[in-house]
Amino acid sequence: EHNLDVIKSADWLIDMGPEGGEGGGNVLVTGTPEKVIKHEASYTGKYLKTIMARDKARQENKA
Repeated sequence: EHNLDVIKSADWLIDMGPEGGEGGGNVLVTGTPEKVIKHEASYTGKYLKTIMARDKARQENKA
């Protein structure tokens, strides 16, 4: 899956990489979205962190 709004809601992720094609195919990290965010080599984590920060800011603005 590549939709970050779906990924952030998952209970468990398996992030493959670090690149696509010949440069990929390795399991980088498995776990919750919060764990994936902390993995420095994860492109998914990098973009997921942005989406989750956006959602957190939206929730704080509603309060």
